[in-house]
Amino acid sequence: MSQGSLYVVSAASGAGKTSLLKALLEQMTDLVVSVSHTTRPPRPGEVDGVNYHFVDEATFKAMADAGEFFEHATVFGNMYGTSQQHVQQQLDTGVDVILEIDWQGARQVRQLAPQCRTVFIVPPSVAALRERLTARGQDDNEVIDRRMREAVDEMSHYVEFDYLVINDDFDTACADLAAIIRGNRMLLENQQKKHAELLQELLQAPV
Repeated sequence: MSQGSLYVVSAASGAGKTSLLKALLEQMTDLVVSVSHTTRPPRPGEVDGVNYHFVDEATFKAMADAGEFFEHATVFGNMYGTSQQHVQQQLDTGVDVILEIDWQGARQVRQLAPQCRTVFIVPPSVAALRERLTARGQDDNEVIDRRMREAVDEMSHYVEFDYLVINDDFDTACADLAAIIRGNRMLLENQQKKHAELLQELLQAPV
């Protein structure tokens, strides 16, 4: 069985990353988004074990000290981490895995898995970003202003990624993400592993 590919998808808060990945999963097979651990409280509608594994700070730090995370980082005062064992188990079954993490985590993953493909998503404008953050209806103006400032810092790291997707038209951005996944699956080295028996048969001398 061929090994799955690892992807890292990052974006500034409000760029639409989570919605795009949800739509992408509905379109493509053999693709999952890894469920991260976090110390932040659940948002309305979020489910433990589905959106995140919600844990307290002591549990998170114990896992980090034990080396259980593929990557971990502190964002907006909350801790986020990806289970290394869980990701590897999925890759070993031939499934492609997406890590939905920030640029700090992406740096760690690139060091441990330099073969991973990385994607950064940006909004079409500053005004659109503010509108999306405001539309959530979860934060007051002071928090939104802080998130806007932090978003600028986050977006400055786009140059560290392999691909840049601009989420202006949602369907187009989703198609762009799908094209990245499909293009990587068509790479010679990946096709050789996946279709080794077929290629061997095709190259055998006719009887």
